[in-house]
Amino acid sequence: MTFCFTGIRSFPKLWKNNPYLGLGPGHSCISLFLKDCYGIRNQQKLFSLQRASPQNTKAIDLLTAKARYGKKGSSKISSEFPHLFAAGAAKKRSQMNPQSKDHALPPVSNIIQLPTKPLNSEQWDKLKEDFKGKANFENWIISQMAQHNSSVDVAKSLLAWVATKNNGIVSYNLLVKYLYLCVFHKQTSEVFDVYEIMKARYKSLESGANTLLIRGLIHSDKWREALLLLEDIKKVMTPSKKNYNDCIQGALLHQDVNIAWNLYEELLRHDLIPMMETLKAFFDLGKDIKDDQYSNKLLDILLYLRNNQLYPGESFAHSIKTWFESVPGEQWKGQFTTIQKSGQCLGCGRTIESIHLSPEEYEFLKRKVLRDVIDGGDQYRKTTPQELKRFQNFVKYCPPFDIVIDGLNVAKMFPKARESQVLLGVVSQLAKQNLRVLVLGRKHMLNSRAQWKKDEMEEVQKLASCFFADNISEDDPFLLYATLHSGDHCKFITKDLLRDHKACLPDAKTQRLFFKWQQGHQLAITSRFPGSKITFQHILSYDTVVQTTGDSWHIPYDEDLVERYSYEVPTKWLCLHRKT
Repeated sequence: MTFCFTGIRSFPKLWKNNPYLGLGPGHSCISLFLKDCYGIRNQQKLFSLQRASPQNTKAIDLLTAKARYGKKGSSKISSEFPHLFAAGAAKKRSQMNPQSKDHALPPVSNIIQLPTKPLNSEQWDKLKEDFKGKANFENWIISQMAQHNSSVDVAKSLLAWVATKNNGIVSYNLLVKYLYLCVFHKQTSEVFDVYEIMKARYKSLESGANTLLIRGLIHSDKWREALLLLEDIKKVMTPSKKNYNDCIQGALLHQDVNIAWNLYEELLRHDLIPMMETLKAFFDLGKDIKDDQYSNKLLDILLYLRNNQLYPGESFAHSIKTWFESVPGEQWKGQFTTIQKSGQCLGCGRTIESIHLSPEEYEFLKRKVLRDVIDGGDQYRKTTPQELKRFQNFVKYCPPFDIVIDGLNVAKMFPKARESQVLLGVVSQLAKQNLRVLVLGRKHMLNSRAQWKKDEMEEVQKLASCFFADNISEDDPFLLYATLHSGDHCKFITKDLLRDHKACLPDAKTQRLFFKWQQGHQLAITSRFPGSKITFQHILSYDTVVQTTGDSWHIPYDEDLVERYSYEVPTKWLCLHRKT
């Protein structure tokens, strides 16, 4: 696709020199043998049953409260990891357990130096002559300019040279890349000039160009042109949340709040998640609008964050605080704080909502997980229905467990230690607390070899009930089934964060309940010292979501300098309460 500039004597005159705007672009029958229960001897022991004992809820509470086990003197728990799902914890774990790094090839230096000032025709000819790459020079150089955000004037001189060499024809690719630079450098007049050229030449544009134009136009007095482009996109597809974000920002920038709210509601109807900068813009403008209807809509945004377990960034949190404190007659006071392990806010002393599910929520989640993850998931690719059924019967006739352990996963947590020794260390310390423990493992763990000592595995089976599945079976469905079947008191230990199984759940509500349950039930081992002293991270006692009591709000937010993975939650909070 090309542009042919007919009737234009000098390509550079097409643009004016104006400053700045925006941002661019298996099925075999498996024999499992019972021992102890049925008196079968001299057979491989593939599941074992621990002697029944009553549930030890006191020990469970002790486990989660102290979050550590070991010899006397091992009372210190690492403060580096407040809990498994804390923002930044995954990054710290990766730094403490560095993986072997690939030997990367040295970076390839640029074939030529990008110009830093506009070039004339002869200089561009010379640069192209020096270019040794196999790619098309013009496409390569404009891509490099876009990647390195080169000056608009330099890019303009490139397009003028190309037009001179090609009878006024400039390819669509070159023009869009030039448009990106104009948007990045906020050169509004240049953006509008390119828009006029494209509008004259084409009845419609592809989504990439439309997106750039929308972002480039919203800061200008011709911002309503961006709304027309949004309508053009709607004719062929659902606009992206970025398209809506830019148009909402343009409307708010020019004080047209009705259009902004209409676009926001339209975005939600499309089940798109609004960008945080969009929501922040509503709050930023809100401090200058004294209108109850506008204020109620801002509070609805906070409830939207709660219902979707979304977290504002640090700058957005400051905007929320500023807005609350600006509401006349309300006397809101905000402060940035943290929450104690007990769930008490250090700012106002109020107790944050519990992480534990209600009985109704627990039963709802249990049914959903059993149906969509256990019965309807994809675990049958590795686990036969017959084996899963045998496991379900095994659990059915066992008393409820206090702790379920992913044996292979836990055993491999410490690469320098023997795997059976690690597993025995964890099991023995839990057994000392009189907890009913289930260890889930694979058949090969019973084969005596360097990593799996027979006597240590026999000791594991004395201390805990064990189920050893086929070597190709998936462990996680067994882990989830046993934990949920045992009741809300039961905890589980694995370093697997179960994201694939969460994704199997049918809707956002169930996924959020699963993550809430997971945070309150998954134990993580943070360290293992000589003498088998094992330290556990504490389990979160409160729910990290936006919450309100009417006269107070507590809003968890992301810190600017903390890298939070999607399965982690913030550790910093904005506390807002009315003065009394």
